[in-house]
Amino acid sequence: MSNLAHKIQRQHEERQQQAPKKNVVIKKRAKITLGEKVLGYMFIGLLAFGSIHIISNNNTIYQVNSEIQTLEGTVATQINKNRELELQVAEESSYERILEKAKDLGLSLNENNVKNVRD
Repeated sequence: MSNLAHKIQRQHEERQQQAPKKNVVIKKRAKITLGEKVLGYMFIGLLAFGSIHIISNNNTIYQVNSEIQTLEGTVATQINKNRELELQVAEESSYERILEKAKDLGLSLNENNVKNVRD
């Protein structure tokens, strides 16, 4: 029986000796190479540049559109003023008004000297 005890004790000692083994750390190399990193950074840079360019173009377009709208508003008001002035000219150049002004200035109407002109 002592043999059996010695075997168990040896196995126990061997297990204790094997346990403190140091694990070797294996360093893995990066799967992405330097060239791929450079290309990735260039792509990100171009993407950022393109985004900024698109946003600045949209901002410029917005400003131009707002200027166009204000100019269209001023043109519309000027057109309305011109129409009002045309109506005023038509009212001021009516026959009755001219006759009234002539009488106020002391002129008289001589039917023999008047020729009717039709448009």
